[in-house]
Amino acid sequence: MKVTFQVPSITCNHCVDKIEKFVGEIEGVSFIDASVEKKSVVVEFDAPATQDLIKEALLD
Repeated sequence: MKVTFQVPSITCNHCVDKIEKFVGEIEGVSFIDASVEKKSVVVEFDAPATQDLIKEALLD
């Protein structure tokens, strides 16, 4: 499954690095593309990852 999350708090490349690190640690996540310009994160994943787990990681 591929989902785009809007993350208005992305302001710099440091934010992108943190997002990619934390979301990338979720089992089942196969692709992450965080964009400062678009203030969004595209995540491709399969089970056991869920949208809720990814949202939780993005909020931290």
